[in-house]
Amino acid sequence: MSSRNGNTTQRRTVRPPGARTGRLGSACLVVIHGENLGRRIELGNDAVVIGRSPEVELQINHRSISRQHCRIWREASGYRIRDLDSTNKTFLNEQPILEAELRDGDHIGVGDYILKFMEQGSVEARYHEELYQLATSDPLTGLYNRRQFQELMEKEILRATRHLRTLCLALVDIDHFKPINDRYGHPAGDEVIRGVAQLLRHNLRADQLVARIGGEEFALVYAEQSLPEAAESAERLRRTIEANTFELGGEPTTVTVSIGLAQWRRGMSALSDLFRAADEQLYRAKQNGRNRVCRVDG
Repeated sequence: MSSRNGNTTQRRTVRPPGARTGRLGSACLVVIHGENLGRRIELGNDAVVIGRSPEVELQINHRSISRQHCRIWREASGYRIRDLDSTNKTFLNEQPILEAELRDGDHIGVGDYILKFMEQGSVEARYHEELYQLATSDPLTGLYNRRQFQELMEKEILRATRHLRTLCLALVDIDHFKPINDRYGHPAGDEVIRGVAQLLRHNLRADQLVARIGGEEFALVYAEQSLPEAAESAERLRRTIEANTFELGGEPTTVTVSIGLAQWRRGMSALSDLFRAADEQLYRAKQNGRNRVCRVDG
């Protein structure tokens, strides 16, 4: 078997952590052999084409995969799979197929990868869902954790570079957080973090990446928005958080955030470059009095 050095990307179908589908009859695929072992891909009513091409719904960037390898779709009776005249064929439970019905627990072989098909209601699917949540989400807020956010960001950068689309990263930091802990205690500090996380989730698009990346700091992505557009969105978010009131120690308390914003640009060689640029702007926002948005050209 040839070496595995590709990656797996799902196109613009980011499922927020903690958001279970609960959809009757829905299903998922889980990578059980190949790069990104354990990756979960949700299936719904829309057809999913698996292949190496960046234009398919589920991209597996590996030389053993055809550009359009196979297609999975849903019918009234359940899910079906069809090979799309792939070079290395599509296998179902180790047997080559042209078209077949999928059943819970089936193994789908595409090139050097094996995906497991699981119906959402099965015990195994629920167990895997819990493992997925533990591995990818922050336990306090339910947002993506730093590791998962960085993995998804790498794919967003690849997509933005390939399609010449804009991509902005915002780092959001709660102002004067240590005095909150010192005055009201750490449980109150946790409540503020959860509250800000909820405001972020409710004021962003459902497919927008947002994560808690440490302490009182969050990160979010503005895909396909220019830097000025992302700055306007970030400013609306800042005002929304400022307008919210937290009950801390029986006192209504206003919490503010500082936001640093940067855009992925040519010349940046890694995600760390984008993080560094956004972090510099976050530092500038705090140096200039906090409770503001700063951007690279601002």
